[in-house]
Amino acid sequence: MGNCTVSDGSAAEAWYSRVLGRGPDDRPMPGLLEWHLGDSFGLQVWAEPGRAGHSSVVIGVDDLDKEARRLDASGIDNPGPQPGGGQRILVVEDPDGNRVVFAGA
Repeated sequence: MGNCTVSDGSAAEAWYSRVLGRGPDDRPMPGLLEWHLGDSFGLQVWAEPGRAGHSSVVIGVDDLDKEARRLDASGIDNPGPQPGGGQRILVVEDPDGNRVVFAGA
């Protein structure tokens, strides 16, 4: 499970819900949101103001161009797909500066 720490849980929930296309799947404890993104992968977003903004997570997608269009339609600023690490990537930053990197064809 990937992890990001944020300063404001409510603002993060709204932003990550737009980025991931849906609200969280679980709230296992106060200050923790979870998105289950596959059988063996997910994303946890922790409200920990003292640690916020120092996280990075990589999420694999099947169609990076489609993902960029979806993010644009959701109002998420992004530079579009770029080469990176032998594949293409699409990097966005949450309001705290955490990086969410989409990787795919």
